[in-house]
Amino acid sequence: MITRRLVLAGAAALAFTTSASADDWKAKYSELTFAVIPAENASGVTERWAPFMSYLSKELGVKVTLRIANDYAAVIEGQRAGNIHIASYGSASFARARLTGVKTDAFANDINADGSTGYYSVFFVKASSPYKSIDQLKGKNLGLVDPNSTSGNNVPRFELDKMGIADADTYFSKVVFTGSHENAILALAQGTVDVAANQWTSDDDSTLAQMLTKGMLKNADGSPMKKDDFRIIHKSAPIINGPYAYNSDLPEDAKAAIAKAFFDAPAKDKAAFDRLSDGQKKGFHPATTKDWDGTIELIKFVDALRKKKAS
Repeated sequence: MITRRLVLAGAAALAFTTSASADDWKAKYSELTFAVIPAENASGVTERWAPFMSYLSKELGVKVTLRIANDYAAVIEGQRAGNIHIASYGSASFARARLTGVKTDAFANDINADGSTGYYSVFFVKASSPYKSIDQLKGKNLGLVDPNSTSGNNVPRFELDKMGIADADTYFSKVVFTGSHENAILALAQGTVDVAANQWTSDDDSTLAQMLTKGMLKNADGSPMKKDDFRIIHKSAPIINGPYAYNSDLPEDAKAAIAKAFFDAPAKDKAAFDRLSDGQKKGFHPATTKDWDGTIELIKFVDALRKKKAS
């Protein structure tokens, strides 16, 4: 006879089996590595991301360790080798990873304060300079970020090509890869370069805004610089926000758990989430790898420019 007790026991056993099955991946992956591209200095990255790593560790039930990459290529190669399980990518570095065969899949990107999911590449100059347009900067020094940066190299070169400047390295006296978005702004503030490419979402949401908030930019007399000390002379078309991507070889249950933890973060740990962007983001938007097909085409275009120059 089937009794209520037997039905309840069967349901409990099924629930236990399902739960155990969902947690099977943790036996193989007792620790996950989360890599971040170097948009700012290492101490700044740690302060920004450490609370979120604690949140992910709690939600996933395994330790999540932050790895601060030396450059964009290190994130790409780390995922290629399987040493990096989750990564915060820029759009161009993710496109480069996919183009070179890295098994990585996008699952989310940032939602901006206004609800959009994109940003811009801009050229900054100091407001005290006479420069109002790129054509006034021929023979001057340009500060870029990294060869695999979206807003700090690939989109700027695409924008320059649209202006008829096919070879930035001959148009400018010197083109310098500074290593990070912060370093590019610092180089401009200190006069090492005359113009710097960088990322910008709004006046309150950009690398420049974060640096001003932290008091990182000073005038020669030691006084703090202000937003009005800088001027944007060119802004690109919108760029899709870079993705968060996990290794394609992770078990499906692990992928689902990671994505859920991200999407739940603004409600479950608002403080940790807000720390990621100084409160300038609304949440995480579900995404797929196909959302970056346009960026992949952009990278192919920039690669073609490079090959044309070399030939």
